[in-house]
Amino acid sequence: MSSFDPSTPLAQEVAELTRRRLALADAVLPVPPATRIITVANQKGGVGKTTTTVNLAAALAQGGARVLVIDLDPQGNASTALGVEHRAEVESVYDVIVGDAPIRDAVQQSPEFPGLWCLPATIHLAGAEIELVSLVAREQRLRTAVEAYLAEVDEPYHYVFIDCPPSLGLLTINAFVAAREVLIPIQCEYYALEGLSQLLDNIKLIQRHLNPKLALSTILLTMYDSRTNLANQVVDEVREHFPAETLTTVIPRSVRISEAPSYGQSVITYDGNSPGSLSYREAASEIAHRSVA
Repeated sequence: MSSFDPSTPLAQEVAELTRRRLALADAVLPVPPATRIITVANQKGGVGKTTTTVNLAAALAQGGARVLVIDLDPQGNASTALGVEHRAEVESVYDVIVGDAPIRDAVQQSPEFPGLWCLPATIHLAGAEIELVSLVAREQRLRTAVEAYLAEVDEPYHYVFIDCPPSLGLLTINAFVAAREVLIPIQCEYYALEGLSQLLDNIKLIQRHLNPKLALSTILLTMYDSRTNLANQVVDEVREHFPAETLTTVIPRSVRISEAPSYGQSVITYDGNSPGSLSYREAASEIAHRSVA
């Protein structure tokens, strides 16, 4: 019977996962002195916006923060992944931004963690882009609602994450106006940077005309496959262009990350020891330790 060989690739991988797990177990996440409002945006679909929103929020909540996720995507995938009700008749973010309902009437606690809350999206949000056009202060409606809610809660939130649809319409503009920070997930694949300059131009327009406090604070590389030259090229290119904003942590391609939402969970609770879960927890730790300039 052969003895265990710690030099094999599999043994080294297991040892590295164990090291990361122990490091995270010992880590204490600092909480910000004031609520950080972060919009997660990229007009390209399929880059991991919702996955990133949900798993960063869950990881920060696991670390002791109070976190609110605002699901601004009509598909409602963030609501599904956080295990909150979002059938058509449920009060939702649509009632808040179109109907002037207070957020407290629509917000739900996620079963994931005690400190994790979600303002769900329902199918009604699909028509909101058209309905918002005729409303007064149409770009400011989410900000007004969020500010009113944060001013009245007994326990302040440490983080508010806003999950955007994959377009640059009025819903995304509302998210940009409501936030202080933008987090852009970029997938490590061909055409990864396509459309990024347009997104950055739009952020500058919002800064100039609607929200001078908005800043691109974070870029997170997702769907990373270390076996491909292309993925490594994308990582190098993004880090070259955005050295200060790009997190050290990269999120790997992972079956576990993809499976978790179908169980109404984040990967943090679905499989906490998987490489994908550890990576999101490491990314959350980086974000927690960063202060906004």
